[in-house]
Amino acid sequence: MSKLIVTGGRKLKGEIVVEGSKNAVLPILAATVLNDGISVIKNCPKLRDVEIMLEILRKLGCKVKFEEDVVTIDSSTINSTEIPEDLATEMRSSIIFLGPLLSRFKKVTISYPGGCESLLAHFN
Repeated sequence: MSKLIVTGGRKLKGEIVVEGSKNAVLPILAATVLNDGISVIKNCPKLRDVEIMLEILRKLGCKVKFEEDVVTIDSSTINSTEIPEDLATEMRSSIIFLGPLLSRFKKVTISYPGGCESLLAHFN
């Protein structure tokens, strides 16, 4: 882990930009399912896993817009609780949709996430 050592008697002053983190944004994207409305996530990185998560949200019925580093998700239009197998097997993080979908709709169908043996699981 890198560190910053400041020596001297002067106050620090200025600004830094904190980059978006994939490990932070993936659970946030899954949690938008709970909202039943519009969620806006800023400073979202443009990565393949993020794109897959957004495609899962679209397949569930969400309206998704990604402009620059801002994602807008309207989850009031969800019409499915089935995560397509081809998207679920693309990444292990797809399993984080399990909790929000079960919480809101009391059911979900998902295959085992990427890297696991491909089987379909139904939860009620």
